[in-house]
Amino acid sequence: MSNSSDTADIVEEQGHLDTLYGHLDALREEASAQLSKALLQTGGTPADRSHRDSESALYGERVAQYSAVENGLCFGRLDFAEGRDGANGEDEASGEDDANGERGAKGENGAKGEYKTQGETRYIGRIGIFDEENDYEPLLIDWRAPASRPFYLATAAAPDGVRRRRHIRTERRTVTGLDDEVLDLTEAHGTGRGAHDGVTGEAALLSALTASRTGRMRDIVETIQAEQDHVIRADLGGVLVVQGGPGTGKTAVALHRAAYLLYTHRQVLSSRVVLIVGPNATFLRYISQVLPSLAETGVLLGTMGDLFPGVAAHREEPADIAAIKGQAGMADVLAAAVRDRQRVPEEPLALHLDLLDGGAVMLEPEVIKDARERARRSGRLHNLARPDFDTEIIHALSLLVADTIGIDPYADDPLGGDDAPGERQLLEEADLAEIRRELRGEAEVLGALDWLWPILTPQQLVAGLFASDARLAAAGADPRLKRSARSGWTPADVPLLDEAAELLGEDETVLEIIAERRRRQQVAYAEGALEIAFGSRSIDVEDEDDPELLSVTDLLEADRLAERHDEGEALTPAERAAADRKWAFGHVIVDEAQELSAMAWRLLMRRCPSRSMTVVGDVAQTGDLAGASSWGQALTPYVGERWRLRELTVNYRTPAEIMSVAAGVLAGIDPDIRPPRSVREAGVEPWVRGVAPARLADALTEAVEREAEAAGEGRLGVLLPSGLFEDLVPHVRKAAPDAALGEQPDLTARVVVLTVKQAKGLEFDGVIVVDPERMVEESPRGANDLYVALTRATQRLGILHPGTLPDSLHAVVGI
Repeated sequence: MSNSSDTADIVEEQGHLDTLYGHLDALREEASAQLSKALLQTGGTPADRSHRDSESALYGERVAQYSAVENGLCFGRLDFAEGRDGANGEDEASGEDDANGERGAKGENGAKGEYKTQGETRYIGRIGIFDEENDYEPLLIDWRAPASRPFYLATAAAPDGVRRRRHIRTERRTVTGLDDEVLDLTEAHGTGRGAHDGVTGEAALLSALTASRTGRMRDIVETIQAEQDHVIRADLGGVLVVQGGPGTGKTAVALHRAAYLLYTHRQVLSSRVVLIVGPNATFLRYISQVLPSLAETGVLLGTMGDLFPGVAAHREEPADIAAIKGQAGMADVLAAAVRDRQRVPEEPLALHLDLLDGGAVMLEPEVIKDARERARRSGRLHNLARPDFDTEIIHALSLLVADTIGIDPYADDPLGGDDAPGERQLLEEADLAEIRRELRGEAEVLGALDWLWPILTPQQLVAGLFASDARLAAAGADPRLKRSARSGWTPADVPLLDEAAELLGEDETVLEIIAERRRRQQVAYAEGALEIAFGSRSIDVEDEDDPELLSVTDLLEADRLAERHDEGEALTPAERAAADRKWAFGHVIVDEAQELSAMAWRLLMRRCPSRSMTVVGDVAQTGDLAGASSWGQALTPYVGERWRLRELTVNYRTPAEIMSVAAGVLAGIDPDIRPPRSVREAGVEPWVRGVAPARLADALTEAVEREAEAAGEGRLGVLLPSGLFEDLVPHVRKAAPDAALGEQPDLTARVVVLTVKQAKGLEFDGVIVVDPERMVEESPRGANDLYVALTRATQRLGILHPGTLPDSLHAVVGI
């Protein structure tokens, strides 16, 4: 690797970069013009409006993509040796549609065409750009195209025809530096290989790793390594498990895989949507800019607490309660809870009917039980079986009413017949049908039906279960689940709500009623508009001799006018997916997947019936009690052994000095797990400081002052045990008044105070871990939490403790 500061080289690259930005500006202007044209269109037929909405979505997305790739548009160049035909065996056109539905090399955003490879030069960037005036010659190749793979895979030992790989560093639209790797050993005189085996683009990689954090994850498109590239470009189908220790780039790989899959399978995934599930809202904000920077804006990001539309489930709850809710047996509990709401009273149910002038009929428990069994045998879900139950009960009641009428010798005929009192009533089927119709309007009957077989929402079922000792006992649930129904939903409740929805079924009748009500309102509004138009006619027009003169009221009816102006709500596929519980996603990516409970996996498998998933995590970092101890435990119930495992073994984030400390904790968790190999050393040894318990707070203030200064323009993370959070935060703020904290802290702040759970998936230039012994004691999986805490730093690590340390740290720190 060499740093090229040759003025001529920089001038050459600047010239090409200027050309690229000229094309980018032209593409953006064209897309903006088309977007404006689409947005200015109004009215028209439903087909016209649908076409307008599609064009608005298409060109709106393109404008967003072109703006997102403004920085770092072009970052690489490949120079191939003379006489080579085909650089990687994968460079020919794949025959698949590119990002904009074009084939070959004619798409605005594609890069999958055939490329000349005889002594050619290829520029690699965030999107594909072609010279339309020169037979669509590729000016810039999308990093996801097969033709770009040598940029990530070629080495001096296996150059694959690449003579030189160049990393182009830019600041906005200006070239600021070049890093060259000569892979032709004869030309490089044996110096082409980097110092670290398996690492390509070493100078660019180390520059990215040592750069100060900003509080937002950056993409790694310029520095993707070979083992990461293999994961990113793995086949779409099936469940792919990506196991990797701290700092191996699991999250970045998952996000780049999403971008790659959308590029490669655009036609399928753009409409079915890719779902990315993260551990918490803070994490999602941390990664939120990565996909837009890769020109992808149509992905749905969410936490488990976001996956039941209409419910915001972010309340914290004790770990042991969340673990109970996550057990697979909760599916049986909920099924029992539904059956428990299908009641059969122990005593006859007296119903006073207007049909009998307030007289009562007695509905026997056996009759209700028979009706319940018939409804259950229908095979329908609870809410959908309610009409069957109603029919059985109404039929039984009609016979009771008929029998009452027939045996009462003193009553007048309630149905208005003229039979003489004392004569037995002989009712025909039409009479019984009329009785049933009237029974369906009886308040007491409707109330009884609602009590015996209530129509339930998932929220009503789950909240009702948790609010009642009797219902918990009847469902066979753990009594510790008892809580107030008003205390709010937690992430662990969401899989239960989803399970409840599957058991209850959704009655479409209510939705149809709402839609019909809305249509009638629109028609009424249209009628008012036409009346105004009719009343506003000119007097002269009314006095015309020609009575056949037509007006708008003659040509247009109210319902047609209402239909014409029913614009509807134009939603993107991702927005529609977020609002639809039954949406089947094209692909699901789960980060920190080791934390998911059995019930959470049930939910996700329902969301992805194709089982096309990327599962990313590290079982050594499992912190939740309901989380997985192995991938087989989590996945076997759904896919058996049909899942693939890929491991990331190189630690890019955590320097060797810090990883040596964390390795001792990992050995205590599972001695068979090998820590990932750090690719670099930071040159700074971790520090450990023990103080008297009474001095802990003041010592923390001093440490924050010192480490914040050492971090410079970077970010410092202060990780506290949950039990000490409130006591120690004021002392952190003595040193850093603007320190960020809370449920969704601002990660761009220079100092951020977090619990270990909040810190999952995040990284900071420097980290202070406070009282690791208490971190371990706070949770049955405290050692896993400590391992997470120790591996969040990219440069500096400090450990502050009140005189005691976990055994796993004693040997490492020499105590």
